[in-house]
Amino acid sequence: MTRNARERTGRSLKILTYNVHSCVGTDRKIDPERIADVIAETGADIIALQELDVGRRRTGGVDQAHRIASLLKMEAHFHPALHVEEEKYGDAILTALPTRLMKAGPLPSIGELRGAIWVRAEFEGMGVNILNTHLGLRGADRARQVGELLGRDWIGSPAFQAEPAIICGDLNAVPSSPAYKSIAKEFRDVQLLSSVRAARTFPSRFPLLRLDHIFVSEGIGVERAQVVATPLTRRASDHLPLLAEVICGV
Repeated sequence: MTRNARERTGRSLKILTYNVHSCVGTDRKIDPERIADVIAETGADIIALQELDVGRRRTGGVDQAHRIASLLKMEAHFHPALHVEEEKYGDAILTALPTRLMKAGPLPSIGELRGAIWVRAEFEGMGVNILNTHLGLRGADRARQVGELLGRDWIGSPAFQAEPAIICGDLNAVPSSPAYKSIAKEFRDVQLLSSVRAARTFPSRFPLLRLDHIFVSEGIGVERAQVVATPLTRRASDHLPLLAEVICGV
C-alpha cells in the first residue's frame, strides 16, 4: 500500500470472520466471554459471526449476539437462520461504527436452514457494504445459496454495487469448490492478497480445511490477513478466526 493511499483514507479497518460454534469450545465449555476475549485481542472493527445461539435452552438461554456485543461495547445486527418459538440460531455483524441494516433473510436450503445479513457501515466519511453468511454443508445447497447472493436482491443490487464491499463467512467451501470459485470471480480473497501463505481454519485444533473466508471488492486494499491460531482460539471454538486489515478507497 502506498503512503498516498494511506493519507487519503486515514487508518486501516480490521475485519474478522468467526464461526463461534454456539460459543461451545473444543473443551465443551459454553463461554461467550471467552469468544469476546478472542475478538478483543484482535482489535477488529467489524466482526462477522456465525453459529450464534439466542435464547436456546441448550446454551442456557443466553442472547449470545447481545452478550458478546455488550462485552465489546459494540452494537449487534443479528439474523436468525433458524427461529423456533423463542429459540434462535444464526449470524451477526458486530461493530461500533455507525451502521444501517440493509437486508437480512433466508437462503434456499434443503438441509439445515441458512441465511445472510448485509449492513452498510460508515467509515472515514465513506460507506462500506458488509455481508456475512454461513453456507450449507451440501454442494447443491451452496450452489443455490451463492447464486441467490450474487443476484439482484443481494450483491447484484444497485445499492450493494454502488460502494466498496466485503464478503465474510463460513462458506463450508474450500478454494477448489464451485461455491468459492463463483464468489472469487467477482471478489478477491484477502488471504491470496496477503504476503502470508493462506492458512486453514477448520478444525481449530488441527486445521485441515480452509472454509472461512473474507473477500473484498475493487477499491479495497489488503494490508495483511491472518488466521488467528493461539492456545485460546484453539479452545474457544471448532473454527479459527480469520482477520484482515484493509484500506478502503484505494
